[in-house]
Amino acid sequence: MAKIQPLPAAPSPPSSDDHCQGQRGKQAYTVWMKSLVFNGNGCAVYGPDGSVAFRVDNYGCRGGREVFFMDRGGNALIRIRRKGFGMFRRWEVCRYEQGEEATPWFTVRRAKKGEAAVAMHGGARTCYRMDGCPARKTEYKVRGVDGAAVAEVAPKQTAAGVVLGEDVLTLTVAPEMDHLLALGMVVVRGLINRSL
Repeated sequence: MAKIQPLPAAPSPPSSDDHCQGQRGKQAYTVWMKSLVFNGNGCAVYGPDGSVAFRVDNYGCRGGREVFFMDRGGNALIRIRRKGFGMFRRWEVCRYEQGEEATPWFTVRRAKKGEAAVAMHGGARTCYRMDGCPARKTEYKVRGVDGAAVAEVAPKQTAAGVVLGEDVLTLTVAPEMDHLLALGMVVVRGLINRSL
């Protein structure tokens, strides 16, 4: 499989908590909002090493009611379902654990103008906010309860500063944020904007 060469990143200090994959430091992913499958709708996520790390494919229509977030081997990690209509629309996200049934993880709803609210399963209040959701902005942030940015999405640029297009993004995830959670939120935002 072809590789997307990443920009050189600053080395992060080694962590003693290495058993938590994706929690070691600030990490950047390249998100290409196109499917790897011919005539499919979805996106591909490239890891820091430039190889395909995850993919989302929706074999139905664009913005389908159910999509799956998979690892490079095709194993489902997250299932995203659209529920409700109009202003009551929400996206319910379930996580797959090794060979088990999908368990509810978080829900995304449109909030005040330009934002989406993320609530974790079992919690009644908002845990994260995504700005820039109704507009087709390619640059936005995911903020925690305290308002600090825990993930940022921006157009991908080459080392020379050339923007690669509206459908090639860089996702930078803070060390304290669950990387799979941040990637799931980016996919839901793509579904909200019907770019998947």
